[in-house]
Amino acid sequence: MKPKLLTTLKTYTWPLFAADVFAGVTVAMVALPLSLAIAIASGADPAKGLVTAIVAGFLISLLGGSRVQIGGPTGAFIVVVYGVIAHHGYDGLVLATLMAGAILLVAGFFRAGNLIQFIPEAVVNGFTMGIAVIIATSQLKDLLGLQIANLPADFLHKLPALWAARDTLNLFALGTGLATIGLIVLFRRLAPKWPGLIVAVGLTSAAAVLLAWPVESIADRFGALPDHLPMPGMPGITFARLQELLPSAFVIAFLAGVESLLSAMVADRMIEGRHRPNAELIAQGAANIGSSLFGGLPATGAIARTATNVKAGGKTPVAGIVHAVTILLVMMLAAPLAGELALPALAGLLMLTAWNMSEPQKWHEYMTMRVEDRVLLVLTLVLTVVADLTVAIGVGVALGLALRLRRREVPPADWKTPKR
Repeated sequence: MKPKLLTTLKTYTWPLFAADVFAGVTVAMVALPLSLAIAIASGADPAKGLVTAIVAGFLISLLGGSRVQIGGPTGAFIVVVYGVIAHHGYDGLVLATLMAGAILLVAGFFRAGNLIQFIPEAVVNGFTMGIAVIIATSQLKDLLGLQIANLPADFLHKLPALWAARDTLNLFALGTGLATIGLIVLFRRLAPKWPGLIVAVGLTSAAAVLLAWPVESIADRFGALPDHLPMPGMPGITFARLQELLPSAFVIAFLAGVESLLSAMVADRMIEGRHRPNAELIAQGAANIGSSLFGGLPATGAIARTATNVKAGGKTPVAGIVHAVTILLVMMLAAPLAGELALPALAGLLMLTAWNMSEPQKWHEYMTMRVEDRVLLVLTLVLTVVADLTVAIGVGVALGLALRLRRREVPPADWKTPKR
């Protein structure tokens, strides 16, 4: 359970440091708009996203079991965070995140990191695609500039509310969002090593300001962004509150553990390395506890940002630490500028994120899976969208494990009537 940072520092060199600094700054420019957008989509203050990226991102790299893992707020948590805030308030989310961190610490100390292999891939793909659908629909309001006082959290009620507000469509907002999506795609194809996310969001937001388009910015809706980290503090804890939030804490812990280990596995394939799963779980636990103490959001390893780190030349966990420090410096020195980012631009960014989360390149592969795996994937997806993520995960994992046992064709037990 030794952190990878301690291993890599034994042979650390100045050329490695230079590569890590470049990669860390590059990833920070990707993480900055994403962290703001994820916080807003989760129903939280955008500053919470920056706090999470700084505190949790630093701890995940400091204590983690992967050389190149980058941590912070991710799209997978939007659904859970939005629901917890809606039902229990932001204080409830902070306590649930603290509890989830403690659960992850226990899981890491008891070496539960290897259990990732028992979670059916169809379940992971199903709830990831379901989350992507929910994220995309949650961003339609800002992407289209619709005027809706209170957008329902429930998917089946959200769609009629969006349709009812169709007459308030803002073409300037739609143009800003679509231009952002187009620029991001263009940068990824022509200059994949550039931090295209921040450039695209910055360009379209600047155009909206210079041309005086009627487009809402972060500062317009939420006020000025802070230029410093808040002081840490403990949330209010009572036994009744702990009981009430325990299911949400388990879901947060499950998502953080699964996504971080999946991200570490992807990183292993990219760098031909091997991560330490139990050290990674401990790092996720510490990161979520740290984020909650600073009033942040749940955090985990981010696959897209980790891949960006590898492609930018990141070699060790120092790159992740540099990424967190860079976001802190931007927060301290350029908070007013970040506050001018246009909400439709961030909505476009998240729409593209949702599309990438659904992994369309794998859809054809899904069609060739066993029938029962396809049913499991679709069932998990539908339950994630129309019911609840807790229900989707519980039903999906239970059915998946049952199918796995069935495929093994376990012979019937040689059971005899016991003597009484």
